[in-house]
Amino acid sequence: MIRFVGISKTYPSGNIALKDINLSIADGEFVFLIGSSGAGKTTLLRLLDRELAPTSGHVYIDDVNISSLSKNRVYEFRRKMGFVFQDFKLLSDRTAAENIGVVLEIMGRNRGEIEKKVKETLQFVGLTDKMDYFPVQLSLGEQQRVAIARAIIGGAKILLTDEPTGNLDPKTSWEILKIISDINKSGTTVIMATHNADIVNSMRKRVITLKKGEVIKDEKKSRYG
Repeated sequence: MIRFVGISKTYPSGNIALKDINLSIADGEFVFLIGSSGAGKTTLLRLLDRELAPTSGHVYIDDVNISSLSKNRVYEFRRKMGFVFQDFKLLSDRTAAENIGVVLEIMGRNRGEIEKKVKETLQFVGLTDKMDYFPVQLSLGEQQRVAIARAIIGGAKILLTDEPTGNLDPKTSWEILKIISDINKSGTTVIMATHNADIVNSMRKRVITLKKGEVIKDEKKSRYG
């Protein structure tokens, strides 16, 4: 369970990104965050992975107040999460397999386990034949598949995605959504910030609408706008 309790966030510039957010997201839910640029979607995601701390209020995951975790515990807690970005953030000097495996290297897993898990995860995202390709050799959709594989290989229970289809054509966007939907069906909580109205309208999942840092609508099986 994820809970935002009285969350507000003001940046040093004085920009108010979020105002008194109170939300609960159940384990295994698929939630869309929508709203115009600057509405607070990315800030909300960044509070969840503790890249940011709230100005006031608390964020709870499984009854743990992550807003007050020490730096060491933050690193440990982030292993429960995967983050997928619009611009992929892949390491250009590493192959697809190496980009994915680096997560397990950081976690201290042995080489045999890393190789096995990387192959399994590449198969899941449909890239077994591209494991030795570098990012520059991959299409945008293939790069996003690598990014998704990297996000989930460590066993993340929560997948945060920030405009994961923003740079992709419609056909590729749906292929990526199919993968993300399959991840959700396995029990992973998915929270996706998006501007893609077609995807939101077709998926008919819970939709949380933000405007100027406030939740103005929160509906299950909803549509865009």
